[in-house]
Amino acid sequence: MAHAVHTQVAMHEAYGGVVPELASRDHIRRLIPLTERVLTEAKCARAEIDAIAYTAGPGLAGALLAGASFAESFAMALGIPALPVHHLEGHLLSPLLSADAPAFPFIALLVSGGHTQLMRVSRVGNYKLLGESLDDAAGEAFDKTAKLLGLGYPGGPALAKLAERGVAGRFKLPRPMLASGDLSFSFSGLKTAVLTQVRQRDLSDADKADLAAEFQEAVSDVLVAKSLTACRQHQLANLVVAGGVGANRRLRQRLNEAMAKQGGRVFYPEMELCTDNGAMIAFCAAQRLLQNGITPNDRRGAFAVRPRWPLNELS
Repeated sequence: MAHAVHTQVAMHEAYGGVVPELASRDHIRRLIPLTERVLTEAKCARAEIDAIAYTAGPGLAGALLAGASFAESFAMALGIPALPVHHLEGHLLSPLLSADAPAFPFIALLVSGGHTQLMRVSRVGNYKLLGESLDDAAGEAFDKTAKLLGLGYPGGPALAKLAERGVAGRFKLPRPMLASGDLSFSFSGLKTAVLTQVRQRDLSDADKADLAAEFQEAVSDVLVAKSLTACRQHQLANLVVAGGVGANRRLRQRLNEAMAKQGGRVFYPEMELCTDNGAMIAFCAAQRLLQNGITPNDRRGAFAVRPRWPLNELS
């Protein structure tokens, strides 16, 4: 019905990354105005709300606590349930918000900032982890490589933009775990390979563009190969890609072409829903309510956040 996002990019840009204390304090300042704005745009009165969903993890503890305490207090005041939602489950189900949504079951490539995972999704709440990053996730590797190249924060979009001006292949970077025989990922070594190139020479702007293009191709090669393997192994034709890295145009092009050759198809959330947003959390909770119904909230205001929360623990 409506959704709004306040980005903290400008606040964190001076530090080259997220400062947890600043993030948490800004959450407190922004939550009430954003909530009022969304309710106004949705033409929704408080009495019409059936339940309130919030991200309970994984993530930064302080930011999670700011959102959870606000949501639980709001729900208690209205006498309605408050539903803790797994951040990654929100991303996982976000393509279902599209008018052209995939049908269950499907393989999901989850590529958010700190996570790179392949999942088999049978239905809401039924997720099987097939493989994940053993060190740096793809998004982290993008950000760290961007920093090595002297690009701004956030690094991922800046690196992708630079790569459009470059030519892959001039620099030779590894494709980590491409032939590992499993569905795990590792991108820390790829970032280190970029660091080696940076230290070996004084890079011109053209060099940086070529290195960015090669880095992007290396990440795409691994993500595409492992995703296709997962689809073949589980005999599924639908692949869902969710999370911020899923907005990368080159990755989308490569996945679309490769899945079409394999007789399958790729589904994405709308571009505005690729990065963190409230709509996907609300939608995830709505699917849970449709599945289980609204039950009395008997936790008496008690709640806990989970900064670390494996997705495969959900049921």
